[in-house]
Amino acid sequence: MGFIMEFAENLILRLMEDPKERDRKFRERVYAVKDRCQKTKEMWSYPLRPYGFWTFERHNAQLAWDAKISQVPGRRDPYDDLLQDSYGFPK
Repeated sequence: MGFIMEFAENLILRLMEDPKERDRKFRERVYAVKDRCQKTKEMWSYPLRPYGFWTFERHNAQLAWDAKISQVPGRRDPYDDLLQDSYGFPK
């Protein structure tokens, strides 16, 4: 009977994985995910356009003279509507 128990114990131990090896693989995976996340955060923090790209004078001038851009509701000056209403200009 002892032989069967010893055989079963050895079989189970051979089938089990080494806890130190399992922990090492888990740490490697966690560190790899952490590095990938850190790299993703750094990429997300980059501006899509360099600083000052939208603030140069040519772009600001275009906002003033291009009617499609200057008259949209988000860019339109709310006081312009009041002035047009008071003077009777059509919208």
